[in-house]
Amino acid sequence: MRVMLNHRILGRFHDRLKASARGDHEWLEAFDLDAAQLSEAVGDIDVYVGSKLTPEDARRAKRLRLVHVVGAGYDGIPLDALHPGVTVATTHHHGRSIAEHVLMSVLMLSRDVLGADRALRAGRWRNVAVDPALPFGTTLEGRRVGIVGFGETGTEVARLCQAVGLRVRAVRRDPTAPCPTDLRPDWIGGEEQLPDLLADSDIVVVTVPLTPATRGLIGPAELKAMGPKALLVNVARGPVVQEEALYEALSSGTIAGAALDVWWAGPPDAPSRLPFRDLPNVLMTPHHSGHTADTFAARATEIAANIDRLERGDALTHVVRAPSPDH
Repeated sequence: MRVMLNHRILGRFHDRLKASARGDHEWLEAFDLDAAQLSEAVGDIDVYVGSKLTPEDARRAKRLRLVHVVGAGYDGIPLDALHPGVTVATTHHHGRSIAEHVLMSVLMLSRDVLGADRALRAGRWRNVAVDPALPFGTTLEGRRVGIVGFGETGTEVARLCQAVGLRVRAVRRDPTAPCPTDLRPDWIGGEEQLPDLLADSDIVVVTVPLTPATRGLIGPAELKAMGPKALLVNVARGPVVQEEALYEALSSGTIAGAALDVWWAGPPDAPSRLPFRDLPNVLMTPHHSGHTADTFAARATEIAANIDRLERGDALTHVVRAPSPDH
């Protein structure tokens, strides 16, 4: 089969992709093609591996059988523009990497690591020994973390939080779904219990996918419900949280701080049209919480295996859009 790889990060694992695949596939690296070249090439491929595809290119890909997204979110793929015979699959393996980032972020905010770092770089010792007015940092044991979404990322966050003594609670679409046996959450509720989760959490971690139902999920009322000592960590998608509402909440002290790894715009644009960079209670990272070698090596292996399954006619894993029965 002819496979187009249009994902620059996964391109660094191209040798693993080819080594993991058992079939004799032809691989086309497309991340250095311009738009016209990509449009011309996409009409002659069986598999597209990437996270974004324009509607025009999706319609042009008449031979296409599989779109394999590099990650869990497929909001960059125009499903309606693909012909009915195309399967769309995703891959994961990011949960542990993101969970470690979440725990790191919570610790940094709880101990004001950014403020201490800035001060010491400027030649000032900033601690409670030299400044009696400075608030103490806090430990994590016994504090309550509320996880919005309880899939791969949410459950991995719960594991690490539980390991350091945080009390875990969560809301998910189906609260009756089985919980991993090693987790001991205080409670798991349905989506309608989000207000209870927010009001009862010292730390709120957002891990839900971006859908029409979750866009703008966290707004002024939700941020107010969290309270002035609460921390927000968003590792989902920027638009799940309302941009202006979050900036106002952080500026006014409605919540204590936030760690943001996802934004409302991407490169080369600024992450936000609002000056979050000027707020001392914000930890900013460039959507890299899942960017570890472990994550992408595992993704390369799984994607290669799914391509082989397609060639053999076997069932694929993590299918989010199956071909229509007529195809």
